[in-house]
Amino acid sequence: MFLSAQFEPGASASEGLEAITEQAVLADRLGYDAVFLGHHYLAQSAFLQPLQLAGYLAHATERVRIGFGVLLAPLYNPVALAEELATLDVLSGGRITVGLGAGYRKRECEAFGVEWGDRIRRLREYVPLLRALWNGERVTAEGSWGKVENAGLPLRCVQPGGPPIWIGAFAEPAIKRAARLDAPWLMGPEGGDEEVARRLALYRDELKAHGHSLDRAYPMSREACVAPTGDEAVALIRPHLERQYAGYKSWDTAQGIDVDRYIAEDCLVGDPGHLIDRIRRLESVHGVTHLSLRLQFMGMPHEQAMEQIRLLGEEVLPHVRD
Repeated sequence: MFLSAQFEPGASASEGLEAITEQAVLADRLGYDAVFLGHHYLAQSAFLQPLQLAGYLAHATERVRIGFGVLLAPLYNPVALAEELATLDVLSGGRITVGLGAGYRKRECEAFGVEWGDRIRRLREYVPLLRALWNGERVTAEGSWGKVENAGLPLRCVQPGGPPIWIGAFAEPAIKRAARLDAPWLMGPEGGDEEVARRLALYRDELKAHGHSLDRAYPMSREACVAPTGDEAVALIRPHLERQYAGYKSWDTAQGIDVDRYIAEDCLVGDPGHLIDRIRRLESVHGVTHLSLRLQFMGMPHEQAMEQIRLLGEEVLPHVRD
């Protein structure tokens, strides 16, 4: 489950934190595999930053994994990122999954002094650096982020070799980059069956071209809503999607969506039986192994989110686990 850790400007962030903590604890109790967090700076909402929030949620939960979908890696120094994430792995008892991305907002890069074109190079450099440091190797490297000579990381992760790294990507060059880095590609929340199949074929072809195994995680994120009937689910999510994507359009990107088509083809919206069928199809047709669903949006009442978590946890998860 993707946690919506952003709130209306001026709203009580303390109350928002209490709400998403309750959601994470309920997901933990109902058998969800993971809760995922997003990452932005200079957002138009009150946005809780994910590294600190992950540590807080690790203390509040017992078994559920805590993932990032995704961290804006180029805005960090890679050595700091390696140590911060190793610390989180220890705090969580080895329950961290690290989704990384290059980002798509120039405003964020400008605020951190990162050249727009350099963010891709940084992401490409960071993945092997993180893996090497977490593996206990000595590293000598230099980039626009700084340099290290014969550097090591005495802090050991709980997970051997460190947390798994996934790469979030939308564009074809970025999908190929994930394959070249030998990292699972975290599929974004858009694209119908044909588009998902085409992109996965591109990713798998690139894996084979570089001698990497196809036997790996195939994670996907989707916008979702579950209710007793399909009509109720559509009525519940539609105004939130309209608002959410109008907000995205006002950022650095200028992409709008046809909400009705998007709900019908790209999202998982409906009654429990419909979601079961859609999830099974994603697994059987596309080989999807992990599915991160956003069930709450900014402005959606906490009680509605909790009811969805219960309904999905009790009436959907038991039918799709195996």
